[in-house]
Amino acid sequence: MSDSPAPAALGGLSPEESEKLQEAFKDIATRSQKLLQDFSQRYQADGQRPADPLHLTQTFMDFTAKMLADPNRLVQAQVELWQQYMKLWQVTAQRMMGQPVEPVAEPARGDKRFNDPAWRDEVVFDYLKQSYLLTARWLQGTIKEVEGVDDKTARKVDFYTRQFIDAMSPSNFAMTNPQVVKATVESKGENLLKGLQNLLSDLERGKGRLEIRQTDMDAFKVGGNVATSPGKVVYQNDIIQLIQYAPATEEVYEIPLLIVPPWINKFYILDLKPENSFIKWATEQGYTVFVVSWVNPDERLAKMSFEDYMNQGPLAALDAIEKATGQRKASAIGYCIGGTLMAATLAYMAARNDDRIVACTFFTAQVDFSEPGELGVFIDENQLANVEEMMGKKGYLEGSEMATTFNMLRANDLIWSFVVNNYLMGKDPFPFDLLYWNADATRMPAAMHSYYLRNMYQKNLLSQPGGIVLDNVPIDLRKIRIPVYIQAGKEDHIAPVRSVYKATQLFSGPVRFMLAGSGHIAGVVNPPRNKKYQHWLNETATNPPTLAEWQAGAKEFPGSWWNDWDKWLSALSGPKVPARVPGTAGLPAIEDAPGSYVKVRSGT
Repeated sequence: MSDSPAPAALGGLSPEESEKLQEAFKDIATRSQKLLQDFSQRYQADGQRPADPLHLTQTFMDFTAKMLADPNRLVQAQVELWQQYMKLWQVTAQRMMGQPVEPVAEPARGDKRFNDPAWRDEVVFDYLKQSYLLTARWLQGTIKEVEGVDDKTARKVDFYTRQFIDAMSPSNFAMTNPQVVKATVESKGENLLKGLQNLLSDLERGKGRLEIRQTDMDAFKVGGNVATSPGKVVYQNDIIQLIQYAPATEEVYEIPLLIVPPWINKFYILDLKPENSFIKWATEQGYTVFVVSWVNPDERLAKMSFEDYMNQGPLAALDAIEKATGQRKASAIGYCIGGTLMAATLAYMAARNDDRIVACTFFTAQVDFSEPGELGVFIDENQLANVEEMMGKKGYLEGSEMATTFNMLRANDLIWSFVVNNYLMGKDPFPFDLLYWNADATRMPAAMHSYYLRNMYQKNLLSQPGGIVLDNVPIDLRKIRIPVYIQAGKEDHIAPVRSVYKATQLFSGPVRFMLAGSGHIAGVVNPPRNKKYQHWLNETATNPPTLAEWQAGAKEFPGSWWNDWDKWLSALSGPKVPARVPGTAGLPAIEDAPGSYVKVRSGT
């Protein structure tokens, strides 16, 4: 037994609770000190870092000058806000006296921040909520009415103002969130203590950078309980592993299917679990499915170019598929940036009279970046230069940088909800395969990523005939004459439907455009068995010039669009032949699916 005296009990706590609390504080103090020391050492080693690498200060100063140039309008806006506050005060006072009242401001549909009944039932919290909503909407409305500001600056100011507004929500603070207040009282503050420990753990894992856990990262294993469809890696090079999946039918279509996913994320979004696996479902429909698994690059691949990704990606995969199956022709799917690459590849092949791809499907893919949505906010010269500077130090962009960008597009759902859950409520995040995949980010090779951002997003050269040249071939998307199926998500924040639709006006062959319910992920991964969402089709012979015109003539259908796509592709995939077993024909198996490339995590 130890001779050291037991710690003195803290007021209102039992000796056991007091000891537990003091141990927790000791642990927090030790870990905090180490984090501060590590941060100080890194800061000194890296030299003085710019305080505002994105030049947001100058952007907002210029915007403010425009706003102040019309003082009458600013005063009018302030008076309008004051009148709304007065109305809220009156309504709140009436409610406190027991009178029935209608709210002055209500959350938007789908805003989960204020779901707890206390935000509605308790007068104080209801007032906080409505006051916040009034201010937030007034601020965004006032900003949009400022004249003399160019579109890019206006979008940038609006986006970062929204980030500030989201951060300042009363739901994000311990004393103004009724759920947190209740949990703090009931647990005697243990939730905040556990939350502080969660915060320190996230800082430690990020080596001083806050990496918010969105799910239990120990609950999943690639190849264990996600990415489990059976198959073999039958080819690999420095950039890809090519997986051939085991057939699920005795006969398959003669023409195999190649899936080219984005290299910004890992391919197993299409194979999370058997119930919602697009890959598994496609094999069940009788397709011989091949999937590109991109490498998670390090500094050795810093100089890999967009052209290299074409040559060693889809083009190398087509060569391998012919060896594996004896079939020269194939159909293809390009998802997101994988679709952008596939469009460039198809134009390259058309210019060289290469007819191996007979049909192509695009999942949420942009080829005309004139209206890229909110991601365009991050594409100006100052921000691109900052990204290139970061990549220049390592030879690649860390996956966490891209993940943060995507999370900011839905900050309340993908950032602040976890701040509340993990740090204020002191809870561990729930195991969720989709969020595990979302956190399993990949790096971007410096040369390729810089080329992509500048030539696609900044200059929009892919949509212009000869705007880019790959392997000495000018790229012209209008030379693509094969049948094309384009999928877009109605609520997609990453590849907005209006931007995706522009491809219908560029390709010269027959184009079937389909609009799916939901967004960038759920709009794609929506198996028929789930009977969720809906999709729209317009059966006119040609696609009209604008999305609005297309929607005016479109018909809504319940549930998944997968069966419509299958009907379209099966007609283009040739007769049935005996099923092909991976690794038994022209290409021997290298290893079991999902392969080793997909298992390399950033930072490992």
